[in-house]
Amino acid sequence: MRPKERRDSGQADLLRSRLDAIIDMNHALVKLARTIDWSFLEERFGAVYEDKPGRPPLPTRLMAGLAILKHTYDLSDEVLCERWVENPYYQFFCGEEFFQHRLVFDRSSLTRWRQRMGEEKLQALLQESLSVATKTEAIKPSDLNRVIVDTTVQPKNVMFPTDARLLNRAREILVRLAKRYDIKVRQSYARVGKFALIKHQRYAHAKQFKRANRALGKLRTYLGRVIRDIARKLDGNADLLGKIALGRMLALARRVLDQQQRQRGPKVYSLHAPEVECIGKGKAHRPYEFGVKVSIATTLAHQGRPVRHPREGVARQPL
Repeated sequence: MRPKERRDSGQADLLRSRLDAIIDMNHALVKLARTIDWSFLEERFGAVYEDKPGRPPLPTRLMAGLAILKHTYDLSDEVLCERWVENPYYQFFCGEEFFQHRLVFDRSSLTRWRQRMGEEKLQALLQESLSVATKTEAIKPSDLNRVIVDTTVQPKNVMFPTDARLLNRAREILVRLAKRYDIKVRQSYARVGKFALIKHQRYAHAKQFKRANRALGKLRTYLGRVIRDIARKLDGNADLLGKIALGRMLALARRVLDQQQRQRGPKVYSLHAPEVECIGKGKAHRPYEFGVKVSIATTLAHQGRPVRHPREGVARQPL
């Protein structure tokens, strides 16, 4: 079902005052709200939804307005929700006619909305930002002719990747997913796998690399046995083959099992964020960083900064 979009009804309430009667209409957010073409955003974002029965989603102006406020003031989702309740200008910007004393949405709705829209749809915010800047004469079309492009690394919140930890972690996740989907594995190697990881860490710390490699070989063997066991159980089972999480994790575990220390090409450095890469930017204090490569483009005359990476989606300051 498509969202029920908000329109200014102009109606008054006997017990409540309208927001446009108690706030300063010359405020920057009020002027910005009147300049943005909300119908354009409603058309672009509304194309994601289908006309099917169900609960209608939240209005586009509310969610798009929250996204603009979040990136304009560099706020987290939690802080944004707190300020939205106490700031009448935030509420007016998001299309409210009367002051709301409680949230009309859930904090998790912000995450789900961004995931539903995706990178391509969220580019409409940047497009509308440039349109508003041109309308208000904040920039000239000629200012967009020349841009400066640079790259940097966006670090991810991952542990330092080691082969032993990745092998043991992949086995643990596979066993947990198998239990969730009622797949009985022959052996989980929970106890001996934990001891092999501890031995490897101790031997590596003591620089006893032959013993450490033997413990690493055990971890590799345990993971390989679990992978083959689950693959045999999945063979020919159409119901289990459709489980996206299990299939994705099985493919990642095979990559972790097959990758070598000095191999060329992409490697898996994190199981919960497989897009992470090992990037060296020549920094003296940090030779290697684990994250994703992002491109930063800014106009030569103005310092707006859209940031984009094909694997990470969009992180912008739209307005």
